[in-house]
Amino acid sequence: MELGRDSDTGGQVKYVVELARALAATAGVHRVDLLTRQISCPDVDWTYGEPVEMLERLSSGGADDDDGDESGGAGAYIVRLPCGPRDQYIPKEELWPHIPEFVDRALSHVTNVARALGEQLQPPPSDAPATALAAPVWPYVIHGHYADAAEVAANLASALNVPMVMTGHSLGRNKLEQLLKLGRMHGPEIQGTYKIARRIEAEETGLDTAEMVVTSTKQEIEEQWGLYDGFDLMVERKLRVRQRRGVSSLGRYMPRMAVIPPGMDFSFVDTQDTADGDGADLQMLIDPVKANKALPPIWSEVLRFFTNPHKPMILALSRPDPKKNVTTLLKAYGESRKLRELANLTLILGNRDDIDDMAGGGGTVLTAVLKLIDRYDLYGQVAYPKHHKQTDVPHIYRLAAKTKGVFINPALVEPFGLTIIEAAAYGLPVVATKNGGPVDILKALHNGLLVDPHSAEAITGALLSLLADKGQWLESRRNGLRNIHRFSWPHHCRLYLSHVAAYCDHPSPHQRLRVPGVPAASPSMGGGDSLSDSLRGLSLQISVDASSDLNAGDSAALIMDALRRRPAADRREGSGRALGFAPGRRQSLLVVAVDCYGDDGKPDVEQLKKAIDAAMSAGDGAGGRQGYVLSTGMTIPEAAETLKACGADPAGFDALICSSGAEICYPWKELTADEEYSGHVAFRWPGDHVKTVVPRLGKAEDAQASDLAVDVSAGSLHCHAYAATDASKVKKVDSIRQALRMRGFRCNLVYTRACTRLNVIPLSASRPCRYSGASTSPRWRCSSARPGTPTARSSSRGCTGR
Repeated sequence: MELGRDSDTGGQVKYVVELARALAATAGVHRVDLLTRQISCPDVDWTYGEPVEMLERLSSGGADDDDGDESGGAGAYIVRLPCGPRDQYIPKEELWPHIPEFVDRALSHVTNVARALGEQLQPPPSDAPATALAAPVWPYVIHGHYADAAEVAANLASALNVPMVMTGHSLGRNKLEQLLKLGRMHGPEIQGTYKIARRIEAEETGLDTAEMVVTSTKQEIEEQWGLYDGFDLMVERKLRVRQRRGVSSLGRYMPRMAVIPPGMDFSFVDTQDTADGDGADLQMLIDPVKANKALPPIWSEVLRFFTNPHKPMILALSRPDPKKNVTTLLKAYGESRKLRELANLTLILGNRDDIDDMAGGGGTVLTAVLKLIDRYDLYGQVAYPKHHKQTDVPHIYRLAAKTKGVFINPALVEPFGLTIIEAAAYGLPVVATKNGGPVDILKALHNGLLVDPHSAEAITGALLSLLADKGQWLESRRNGLRNIHRFSWPHHCRLYLSHVAAYCDHPSPHQRLRVPGVPAASPSMGGGDSLSDSLRGLSLQISVDASSDLNAGDSAALIMDALRRRPAADRREGSGRALGFAPGRRQSLLVVAVDCYGDDGKPDVEQLKKAIDAAMSAGDGAGGRQGYVLSTGMTIPEAAETLKACGADPAGFDALICSSGAEICYPWKELTADEEYSGHVAFRWPGDHVKTVVPRLGKAEDAQASDLAVDVSAGSLHCHAYAATDASKVKKVDSIRQALRMRGFRCNLVYTRACTRLNVIPLSASRPCRYSGASTSPRWRCSSARPGTPTARSSSRGCTGR
């Protein structure tokens, strides 16, 4: 790990990697896959280009260490998936266009691993036919960390019907609030630099889908997640009470918030450092003649800056990010003569070769730091080394502790504050921001003081209080060491898994998490939150693979045997045979995503015909292994009628995705909605509860009742359709979605038919999600998820994104 390389490589990276290691070492967990982007770029370490890297398990010293499954495939892995340009390192703000590609590749990886684990852990019984296939072992939970991964996890969870958990780490709305408060940037500039609106919408999407949101502190729930449309603490509590009483939630949903402080790996902490020493190692370093043992090189790298290295050290360790507020710390130090006389200041601000080459705002922060050092003439009193390794960090904490120094985290907002826990483990008292996680940490550890990060005077006073009062310093040190066990990884993992088992209802009864201490009640909000049918996978296969040799009256055994025989029969028939309509045999799918309408809202047959002809021509010569799917906002009858008007046979398509993704039918089979797909998209669908709410929230103030009215003829079980007679009298999609989210309704909304119809559909039923690999690969077992699948688009007016 290269922590501090830029603003994207902060403490959350270390947290996620160590969490994966710790979970893999916990009883009941077989495998943990940490998915991230693959980078094959000469500017970064070559290991970032390795497709798979196995992580060593944390040596926590707990009883869990020997309980893990040592069979093949077990453990924790970093899996790097190509996404976007492989030869470029892309900042997180520029990753958004590549999220769909990452979702497709992640889905392919998860599907392959699920099948491999099924063969390994749940092989067919000995008396099963030779062609029998093992049931896949799907992930128990998909956990998204940060905004972009929350969007990825939401898509994967919807496609695979697996519970989703998310952790925000740093939230967009909170960042926006802080940036505006600082006054250094205005709205358009913030949006251009941080893509803040896109990030916030990804976090809202995560709230829509997540069963559970992991937070580090209670303050994060109330003051940070409380800023979001998709979470209201009062509504969440009311829905929880209704659920306990067995009363309907009326289609509303709020994710559960679980406060689980991050853990720490204490294996690097030298127990000798926890004793109250006299700084002997430091004295030997200052006087090398007396040194009789090798000391960490980073010590001399830091101490070379100081005129008087005997003084206590004020240590700040963070990446060079404006929100870490290092400049206010420097002002506090520079303006206090007493503080300068009492202590030295050490700033560990990531790694750099040349400030001019630093990415993001890191160069700006370092330039400001150097200017402040020069303004206050702090030469010989402030250390700011250019490089350090991750293995140097424990030694830096040790050095500060041996000088009887203090650790400070002056961030404007700190989501958690892992460095505060690390400092406590090495016996360092702390001064920390009062905004965010440090509030709960210091309440547990009692090892320091909280300050207003905007006040240089408050920072100065807190530092002087600890440095000048030896009794208070010693008491804070001992309290931190005494209470640090509350933040161990084994404790974190047990708490995490108990919450997952309680709040995340896995659809497969064969994959139950065995964790001690699980709460008795499972607070799932209402029906339709997951498919609990144990034959889900089989049903989905029957749904698309059914043919004349499978009849509704056949026994389950006959149907399963027929399905198991089919792959072997396919291989015997050879690849040259025209395969007809059997989606499970397709090698790829060509999705024709078209909505061609005139200004009157009627289909533009001529444009539609051109799009279909172009798509069909692109798939010529595939010998039956190329499938075709039509994706549209029309209903199934409307789509069939329009195709016939274009001279195209509906039965020539493998599937029709209709009503903006709310329905799928297989026209070669029958022109009716697939029941299994309908069951899949029922997730979190509010049904009729939201039907009358949309017109009330969607109309402008001066609109009439007829301007947005229910269109019964265009609606279906999972699509509420509304006729919009005057587009100027109805609100935009974003505005309606926001109002629904604030009331606990989770839906997708799409304008179609040249903005004359509004379709309200389930979360997992949007057309982009349906025709991406996230919907087709698991069921149809083809390579449709690969990037570059041709897609035809045509529209007379760009109203769907309205």
